[in-house]
Amino acid sequence: MAPIGANWEDLTVKTAGNQLLENRWDNDATAKMSESELLLYRSNILGADKRVTNYGGGNTSAKVMETDPLTGDQTEVLWVKGSGGDIGSIKMDGFSTLYMDKLQALKGLYRGVEFEDEMVGYLPHCTFNLNPRAASIDTPLHAYVPRKHVDHVHADAIIAIAASKNSRELTAQIFGDRIGWLPWKKPGYELGLWLEKFCLENPDADGVVLESHGLFTWGDTARSCYDTTIDVINAATAWLGEKTGDVPAFGGARHESLAPEARRAVAARLMPAIRGFVSGNQHMVGHFDDSDAVLEFVNAREMEPLAALGTSCPDHFLRTKIRPLVVNFDPAANNIDAVLEGLPAQIEAYRNDYAAYYERCKKDNSPALRDPNAVVYLVPGVGMITFAKDKATARISGEFYVNAINVMRGASAISEYQGLPEQEAFDIEYWLLEEAKLQRMPKPKSLAGRVALITGGAGGIGSATAQRHLSEGACVMLADIDEGNLAKTQDQLSSQFGKDVVRTVRMDVTDEQSVMAALTEVAVEFGGVDILVSNAGIASSASVEDTTLDLWNRNMDILSTGYFLVSRETFKVMRVQDMGGSIVFVASKNGLAASPNASAYCTAKASEIHLARCLALEGAEAGIRVNVVNPDAVLRGSKIWEGEWLEQRAGTYGTDKGGLEEMYRQRSMLKRSVLPEDIAEACYFFAADTSAKSTGNIINVDAGNVQAFTR
Repeated sequence: MAPIGANWEDLTVKTAGNQLLENRWDNDATAKMSESELLLYRSNILGADKRVTNYGGGNTSAKVMETDPLTGDQTEVLWVKGSGGDIGSIKMDGFSTLYMDKLQALKGLYRGVEFEDEMVGYLPHCTFNLNPRAASIDTPLHAYVPRKHVDHVHADAIIAIAASKNSRELTAQIFGDRIGWLPWKKPGYELGLWLEKFCLENPDADGVVLESHGLFTWGDTARSCYDTTIDVINAATAWLGEKTGDVPAFGGARHESLAPEARRAVAARLMPAIRGFVSGNQHMVGHFDDSDAVLEFVNAREMEPLAALGTSCPDHFLRTKIRPLVVNFDPAANNIDAVLEGLPAQIEAYRNDYAAYYERCKKDNSPALRDPNAVVYLVPGVGMITFAKDKATARISGEFYVNAINVMRGASAISEYQGLPEQEAFDIEYWLLEEAKLQRMPKPKSLAGRVALITGGAGGIGSATAQRHLSEGACVMLADIDEGNLAKTQDQLSSQFGKDVVRTVRMDVTDEQSVMAALTEVAVEFGGVDILVSNAGIASSASVEDTTLDLWNRNMDILSTGYFLVSRETFKVMRVQDMGGSIVFVASKNGLAASPNASAYCTAKASEIHLARCLALEGAEAGIRVNVVNPDAVLRGSKIWEGEWLEQRAGTYGTDKGGLEEMYRQRSMLKRSVLPEDIAEACYFFAADTSAKSTGNIINVDAGNVQAFTR
């Protein structure tokens, strides 16, 4: 077959998974941009499509003439994505800037491949204009390519070729002399020199495929560089589409997928169990993916041998570990009980295998063995589960493995897929430079990795409690019967803390099936639950003669039975996890101090408090703590103070709406108003480890009320 070169448009793309990339460049939008602004624009539109490169993967650069702040002379400066950045979301301050003449001078200090890591220590000495953004290990790869603009991406279509056993021949077959090929080499200074040598020896080439790694392309302008990157990826995509369109993926199907709800039901049972096993060092958060690409792979005949080979691209490998764990689930038999029974042995076998891999490959200066648990769990007929220290990392790890699936699909269809050699994989995973990066990470927040379920989440106390927990690193599932306010609360919190960490579920706490379904959602969305803030509320005011049975039952259904149902289902998940947990009841001062014309409300709140004491007794042996926060007179933002309740309480105390809050303030011992944020702080105290030795306790947040003193 003749090389495709620029004629890839003539090929027919035969599968939806091989759709060509759109060229997103807008000449009008870029007409007045500077070179550095064009670099940012190019980076963002490349990173906008995960088929081009994953989150955090890839690098872009431009060599720009700048005014030296010391001499006033023009000097060439390398703008390159800084360490840890993401080209899709990067801003101008995400780029490192380095003097090109100083980067060239580093060649005189290079002592050979055995010492290439020490070159990273010289990069800060090349910084232009005191830029605080740390330069990445890939800086030499961009600096020494003798072209103004350079893109480095990890496109699935390219890595499918790069990870094939005969990748060199395939690269030549597809691209001819337009794109070269270099053998596997760990990213670093030596690879930068290899790229420079290739460019000098092949001045007409537009780029190079790096074996098992990705693609480098370049150009004299930002636009030409971008066009080349898109063109080359599309050439590979079209070629793969032609070659693989009639080839059954991964040897064809072995299993059939369960129905969507059945898949989620299995995941909901598996994820808390796995979470309990993998959270020994820190609380982990889960992510579930049952997309078509994942299901095609987990159901395939060749899934297990391919999964055992591990990933190829270093970026994939760093996120997904040496290989996934394939869960022994048979969708035809739906043997979930047997799987759960055998899960401890499966996880222990994976840990032992990982420890053996570490022992085989470690060197004298290798960092200590890290967490030996799998990141990726493949479940035939169900999907993929990933666990990491936070939700975003768990999701991104899953996205990386989907990219790895796409690579394996292409490579195994056109050739023979090969993962990284074990020692090379280890040398990347336990790279001293990566270890140094891990050591520089900030200390986790107090609720990092914790998952909180907050009922009544759309109200003032619920949303304030969610905000407090989110600010300390927790993931939050907001539950409420009011879907409109629930959506508004989600939007508000997501805009502040990010979409990954906030989920919502409509829950009627009086409906057993609704509560059970909500706990399923928590398990599937985050992997389990560590904190329950039971806050769903109602308030009513009536003399005992006017208290109807319906009014009495409604108070009991929501404030007593509802708290029981949510606690019962949460207990079940917490016991499966075997990690302890914290349950907080938002009760009321009225549970301890009687009030006139509120017998149903006060009695139901007293029931809450005593239920919490009972649960504290039952949960203690499992490390499940149960405590109570008693608010009083939280008017602002509270849904129970809307409508009739406000009017009724104002009438009871002989005042109007405007004077009720002042009346409550003056009634308190401290003469202070109680706000939703005050209740949220008390709930956070009971959720956090600072109260690890407290259970069966009550905190009154009422500005002082002698009748509510606990005795």
